[in-house]
Amino acid sequence: MASIRGIQNDYVRSAEEILNITNDFQEDDTDFKMVLTNIFTRHGDTLIEVARGLQEFEKSPNGIEALKGKQDLSDLREIHSWLNRFFISRIGIRTLIGHYLELHEQVEVPKKDYVGIICSHTSPYEVCLAATHDAQYMCERQYGDAPNVEMLGRIDLTMAYVPSHLYYILFELLKNSMRAVVEHHSHSGTISTLPDIRVVIADGEDNEDVAIKISDLGGGIPRSISERILTYLYTTAGPVSTDLEGLEDFGRENPLAGLGYGLPISKAYLQYFGGDLELMSMDGHGTDSFVHLSRLTDNEELLP
Repeated sequence: MASIRGIQNDYVRSAEEILNITNDFQEDDTDFKMVLTNIFTRHGDTLIEVARGLQEFEKSPNGIEALKGKQDLSDLREIHSWLNRFFISRIGIRTLIGHYLELHEQVEVPKKDYVGIICSHTSPYEVCLAATHDAQYMCERQYGDAPNVEMLGRIDLTMAYVPSHLYYILFELLKNSMRAVVEHHSHSGTISTLPDIRVVIADGEDNEDVAIKISDLGGGIPRSISERILTYLYTTAGPVSTDLEGLEDFGRENPLAGLGYGLPISKAYLQYFGGDLELMSMDGHGTDSFVHLSRLTDNEELLP
């Protein structure tokens, strides 16, 4: 599994680079910043490399042996547990490095409403608009059409959050909903009148969380597989092409679905900051996805 070994070697190299910094970066952090920038860039496409590595494992003698009597890799609970710990750690590392680098840049060029990667006035409505635009692009590329998205509730709300994290979460959920709507209604012969996806933003003075609900009429999820939807490597889409060259983590040119990472990583992003993701589905009708955003106050870091 050359790809997994490559990831391991990259992490060893990154750790050695940090340990080898000799100057006092409290006086001059130029070298420290350069090292962190290189590390941040080096690990930018780790998700795709993990996906490639697991494809290699699946075809290896060890993988073939491990999969005896199993449907696919998502049935191997030890792989799911390892991936969950790995990606939660990765979220934490990239959050800290990204925050440091952004703070460094903002000393030279201040960015309104931002402290590092945190925006004190993040608008879930505006983030959702951006995620909708990109999800529709991918859906139209795949199917030639995409449902509209109707937004309701507290569209005026702003809060302290990391916009890039929220974008990724909403992007993944909207992609899933759009694919479900198009496929369900193409099978039923009503693709010419795709129903809207509805996004509701809820908040109040006494609310513990900011909640976002994404509702679709995409046929829902069978109860027999509902517990597997949030596990790594499980996908209801067909298998993605084995050629992952040229793809990047969370890129618009990636396949619309099929890698099996979108929902569990979205849940990990939310849980890292004290939130959560829940799905409620009605088989034959549609699915409601509930995003619970914890306000960034005194939550402790989620560690694997």
